[in-house]
Amino acid sequence: MTQTHPQTPDTAGAVSFAGAAKVFGDVRAVDGIDLAIRRGETVALLGRNGAGKSTAISLMLGLNESDAGRVEILGVTPEQAVVAGRVGAMLQDGRPIPRVTVRELVTFVARTYPRPLPVAEALALAGLTELADRRADRLSGGQIQRVRFAVALAGNPELIILDEPTAALDVEVRHAFWTSMRGYAARGNTVLFSTHYLEEADDNADRIVVIDHGRVVADGSSDQLKRSVGGSLVSFDLAGRGTEGLTLLPGVISVEIRGDRARLRTDDSDATVVALAGLGAIRGLEVAPVSLEDVFLTLTATRELETVR
Repeated sequence: MTQTHPQTPDTAGAVSFAGAAKVFGDVRAVDGIDLAIRRGETVALLGRNGAGKSTAISLMLGLNESDAGRVEILGVTPEQAVVAGRVGAMLQDGRPIPRVTVRELVTFVARTYPRPLPVAEALALAGLTELADRRADRLSGGQIQRVRFAVALAGNPELIILDEPTAALDVEVRHAFWTSMRGYAARGNTVLFSTHYLEEADDNADRIVVIDHGRVVADGSSDQLKRSVGGSLVSFDLAGRGTEGLTLLPGVISVEIRGDRARLRTDDSDATVVALAGLGAIRGLEVAPVSLEDVFLTLTATRELETVR
């Protein structure tokens, strides 16, 4: 008997959290998250270790049930979406089966789904066509990661969820992986990934969601998040100059002193630089955009201070 997935309207989003919470003992790993991810988006999920990312992913995959609120995937429950092959997952754990070729492994997994992706197509998307007849347990770390990607694609999913997909991979292999991922996303599919490599989020995500202490503390494009904490950094040598009045300069949001160098976070770098010039000669002046790392550290540090208080 052929298995079919529940019919849902095309307007249903890819991921919906409505007040979702998950508690382990005294720890609220997910603390009332509201989150909606549209179909076709590529979304990065960022957070420190223990922030709640992995628990949120487990709720999306039906590996855990929320204690409060609701989680829906493609308009149905996570369990229904996973069983129907509409969701693929690439988790950190897992070893290849011994004495099985890459093609045999992907074929076996594909046969467990009602509407699988053709095996040759899954292998091509993952960049494994030339390795299809190699034993999976004899591949390099980067190649095994691509096998995990092909397995995640086997069910022909509309949404793929990746938990630290490029951890411990070298730069060249990481680049190849994201090339494959962009090919999958270009078909109109939805990608959600967690990562500690912030440049990956900056380069590959349409949207970035930052979780801290089980809650969403920021949600937007990389540019939007950078603007939210001050879009530029103006830095210069103090050269014995005092720091009085720097916080009062136009556009300045915060001031950081590192040794004999001042770093001003500003949302109007032009106005800040003009005002600095009015104070006299400025040595070693540099203006640079805020990095995603600056954003992440600012957001999580602010949240930490609020928690302590």
